[in-house]
Amino acid sequence: MHAVARPAPSPPDEQPLDVLYEDNALIAINKSSGVIVQGAAAGTVSLADEVKAWLKQKYDKPGNVYIGVVHRLDRPVSGVVVFARNSKCAARLSEQFRERRVRKFYLAVVEGRPHPVSGRLEDGILRRERAAKAVIVPVDSPGAARAVLAYRTLSTSGGRTLLEIEPETGRTHQIRGQLAARGWPIVGDGAYGAKTLLDQSGSSAKPSAAIALHAARLVLEHPVQRTALELSAPLPRSWRELGFSDEFAHPARP
Repeated sequence: MHAVARPAPSPPDEQPLDVLYEDNALIAINKSSGVIVQGAAAGTVSLADEVKAWLKQKYDKPGNVYIGVVHRLDRPVSGVVVFARNSKCAARLSEQFRERRVRKFYLAVVEGRPHPVSGRLEDGILRRERAAKAVIVPVDSPGAARAVLAYRTLSTSGGRTLLEIEPETGRTHQIRGQLAARGWPIVGDGAYGAKTLLDQSGSSAKPSAAIALHAARLVLEHPVQRTALELSAPLPRSWRELGFSDEFAHPARP
């Protein structure tokens, strides 16, 4: 059985989060770009903090609320983030992510027009001490971790292209680095050579923590029901200013 997640019910008061799905085992959020998932500096609220507050309000919990962080997205990336609601489900979900049994589909707007229009990229990736970015090298380079992803073109607009990406490995900054190494940097990603920078809302303006990379879909096994669960997040509305919206995004079904 393959279940597609339906929107979670809203709490009594104004909903501060874009909640995609919620039950007793897990909660899925459509994260905005610029928000850190966990470990925010003092005075900054993380997404995990916001989820705890949302659940505490909704269920009127008097004590602490448990949230298990089972995976993360880079701060500038938007899209689906899943949290476990108890320790048993956290262990089961973490195992799925660790063993690469969760299928992840991203959407990215890149500068240029990739050729070929679809393909598979395989590289080596290095993380240098004190470096804020990944270095892409030949796959057989000493000390390099193997990084593999598949991509396909969904649409083009002007000098930009909307890609669907499914990573086969889970290296830090993998998508950003591998695409930029081919001359297709993600719009807004100045660290990897993008010429077009974005403001926090995702429109073309000034540098910030926002890039045009979106975790559009996760397919995982429900930690209690043991059935396939698909969690999807619509594109940020601001991507319309880049020439793309959900009508252009049609990821292949697993």
